[in-house]
Amino acid sequence: MSEFGTELTRLMAARGLGVRELARLVPCNPGHISNLRSGKANASPGLAAHLDGVLGAEGGLLALVPAPARRPRETAVTADDEIAALELARRIEASDVGGGTIERLEVIVDDLAIAYPATRPADLLARIRTHLGYASHLLDARATLSQHRRLLVTGGWLSLLAATCLIDLHRDHAAEAYLRTADQLADETGQPDLAAWALETRAWQALTAGDFQQAVALSQGAQLAAPHASSAHLQAVAQEGRAWARAGDPIETRRTLTRLETLVSPLPVPDRPEHHYRYDPPKSQAYVATTLAWVGDAAAEGITREVLAAIEAPGAVPARPRRAALARLDLALALIASGKDDEAAAMALRAVRSARLAPVDGRRVREIIQAVAASQAPGVRELAEANRDGGGPAALP
Repeated sequence: MSEFGTELTRLMAARGLGVRELARLVPCNPGHISNLRSGKANASPGLAAHLDGVLGAEGGLLALVPAPARRPRETAVTADDEIAALELARRIEASDVGGGTIERLEVIVDDLAIAYPATRPADLLARIRTHLGYASHLLDARATLSQHRRLLVTGGWLSLLAATCLIDLHRDHAAEAYLRTADQLADETGQPDLAAWALETRAWQALTAGDFQQAVALSQGAQLAAPHASSAHLQAVAQEGRAWARAGDPIETRRTLTRLETLVSPLPVPDRPEHHYRYDPPKSQAYVATTLAWVGDAAAEGITREVLAAIEAPGAVPARPRRAALARLDLALALIASGKDDEAAAMALRAVRSARLAPVDGRRVREIIQAVAASQAPGVRELAEANRDGGGPAALP
């Protein structure tokens, strides 16, 4: 049985649907549903998307469609425009897959990674899926071994970025499918950097799920897989520090932060610092602020204020509204540790009202609300109502 068939069978059982009943809802031939369950047939992207809707799978089945069968789908206008330009360039090159086409696709992957901090996860995910479909489409064309490998690497990074967006949206099951694809492509193409980032992303997923010891273990595994002092290695060290903080171990937290500072101190600021897969000193400061806030360190308040001031400084480019919202949550936690519940509630309220928090941030918002509620600080009720009535992250599944 294929992964798609296994998941389809699970979803049908969970919804209490038999083969014939599901076939009537789609509609399609019951024999085709049986073949999909057994792995004797592969679903088209259109059918997989329709089954997702019928079964409420939130993209989980579409993510399991074998890569060569994927085709670009109409999503955001910007993604359609980018695909149209790529396809025109490919035809001009008078070859099935030209190096220029692949190079432009690789540049788009970088652009998507740079857009990640400032783009809502659902919006970015639509673009990523379109480009992943186009890369899969190119894999069906004639290509050299080198071109084929570059397309597989590109597909790996796109899959990893899609998984990251899905984790932010708290759609962990669909994220797992993309993470498995990234793992497989990293292994097939011999990309230790991609493999390490996939492990680091799993560590972040474990951290958001509250499995802090697993987050530590995955972060340490990512460090072993990554080239020493690479961005993946540094990010994994930072992630380990956050995991220790959430686990309530201040000694290991500070030990990890000291190790991170040693690694980061000689680094220059990269030319594209907003790239999700490029670690840099400003990003390190933001991670340190979050980690110290989580572990309850007195230094967290000052550092977090500096981070927020730098993000919102006049003329700061690019604008980073999501990072500012997260910095306000960090500052709220630091203020609670200092007994400043009134300001903490106000700071968290600004973060919730920014509409830049994702569902994955719900746990942090709930912790802040619970912490300040005990003190009956002014603004607590307003914060809770804004989070609930305004569709804040804590109010989302």
